[in-house]
Amino acid sequence: MPAVVDSNKCTGCESCIDACPVEAIEMKDDVAFVDADTCSDCGACVEACPVEAISMK
Repeated sequence: MPAVVDSNKCTGCESCIDACPVEAIEMKDDVAFVDADTCSDCGACVEACPVEAISMK
C-alpha cells in the first residue's frame, strides 16, 4: 500500500522527499505528493514527516 499525504496537515517542509529512497515524492502546490506507481511502501517518509501528515493506508 503506497504512502498517502494528508494535504491539510502537510507543511511543505520536504523532509519526506529527502527520506524517500526511490524518489516517489514531489511537491505540487507546496504539498507533498506520492507517486503510487513508484512508491516502494517502505515507510521512510512516514517516519521523516515531523507533522504526521503521511500514512500508509
